[in-house]
Amino acid sequence: MKTAFFSHDDCKLHEMGAWHPEAPSRLQAIEDAVRQSVVAAALDWRSGPLATEADLARVHTADAIYRIRENCPSRQSEYAHFPLDADTGLNAHSWQAALRAAGLAMAAVDAVMQGEADNAFCAIRPPGHHASASQSMGFCLFNNVAIAARYAQERYGLKRIAIVDFDVHHGNGTEDIFSGDNSILMTGFFQHPFYPYCGTEFPAENMLNTPVDASTDGEVIRRIVNQSWLPAMQRFKPELVLISAGFDAHCDDEMAQMRLTEADYAWMTQQILQVAQKHASGRIVSCLEGGYNLNALSKSVIAHLSVLTGLT
Repeated sequence: MKTAFFSHDDCKLHEMGAWHPEAPSRLQAIEDAVRQSVVAAALDWRSGPLATEADLARVHTADAIYRIRENCPSRQSEYAHFPLDADTGLNAHSWQAALRAAGLAMAAVDAVMQGEADNAFCAIRPPGHHASASQSMGFCLFNNVAIAARYAQERYGLKRIAIVDFDVHHGNGTEDIFSGDNSILMTGFFQHPFYPYCGTEFPAENMLNTPVDASTDGEVIRRIVNQSWLPAMQRFKPELVLISAGFDAHCDDEMAQMRLTEADYAWMTQQILQVAQKHASGRIVSCLEGGYNLNALSKSVIAHLSVLTGLT
């Protein structure tokens, strides 16, 4: 299989303060570890363009776009940050980084839809799955996966796209954007009760939300995937699968309390890949979300890529 690896240094320019766990070092750790691993030679390393405001507007309101564009500080320094909320801020380069992240996700869609790659992984930040149509939150500025999904529908006429979200936090922004849209099936587990404290009350039929307790391990997640996700995805028959790939449910990640390992991420990726191969010609675009222990994050991404490339 041919796997494209999308990244760009612009995504490292956004930062929210030295204290913040969603830091440029996350991407650097991934890139360093991947380049030193056996999967490096199996990847097609690629970049991509900036998204346009029209691309963002496929899923975000004009006010949401304006707040990011107009509130980035005019200069770069350790102290020049604009707070969107207690957890999410902007620096002088955040607008550029956010446009690049969304643009890379769209470029990955092009690569798999045009047959240049079987699947793709986007090492991008800022992350996106908490960003709703009208609000940036939870470290997220714009919803990269949602933008990619709408782009794929408009550019390639796709009628069924599955979004798999295995971040430890619920992808509330993605749910907000696609709730009730039967052209999208979203499946996800998330620690509950936990930030953003939603996803459990009367989700729409196209939202397969699975809250789990803290300390949930891979055995439980594998049952959920087998008993819930896979049957739903098989019935849905997606033409493209997008992954909100958060690796913060790893047992070594102190952001939360779940107990997954890199072997669990590899297993989930294999199940998703089999669905994509059956219904979507193998087309998968995976976009980085969470993951804050740099060692666990790097090992988990390599496990994920090992499956996507066919090395395991």
